Amino acid sequence: MKKQIFIAMLSLVAVGTHQVQAQHSDHVGTSVNINLADIISIDEGSVASGGAVDFNYVNTTDYNSSKSVTIPNSLVINSSKNFDVKIKSEGANFVSGANIIPVDVLQVKAISGGSLMGTMNEVTLSTNDQVIVSNASLGSKQILNIAYSISAEKASKVLLGKPKGTYTQTVTYTATAL
Repeated sequence: MKKQIFIAMLSLVAVGTHQVQAQHSDHVGTSVNINLADIISIDEGSVASGGAVDFNYVNTTDYNSSKSVTIPNSLVINSSKNFDVKIKSEGANFVSGANIIPVDVLQVKAISGGSLMGTMNEVTLSTNDQVIVSNASLGSKQILNIAYSISAEKASKVLLGKPKGTYTQTVTYTATAL
């Protein structure tokens, strides 16, 4: 009887070992993770980065006319979420030495023609953040064209009579994720 129990146990061990060997495989799996972070940036290659917008007033016609300067590819924006583009002036005035011109002589408008999609707005420049593009769609290397203008009325009432010189002010653009 002991012999039969021993043989039965040996058979059980053999079957158990065989089953373990049958569970081995020639391949295994691993988990691959892609970790994403939200991003938003304005490329340094944007024309507005370190660029300049020039308005030249050299004769009577200039002071009695509206002027507009359109800058294609003003901003190149990358964002993983929808966003707004805001603009503000770093100071209350354009400055030439001791002479000043209020920044509200300038209108700034986001215009179509680039690849950036959203609600395009026109604003009067100020020291407060103002939205020139609202709810822009997420995407990579989206191009925004911007037009700057000074009305004939502002030219004749604000600019005319100011001392000659180059009046300068820094304008800052900010892209903010929604």
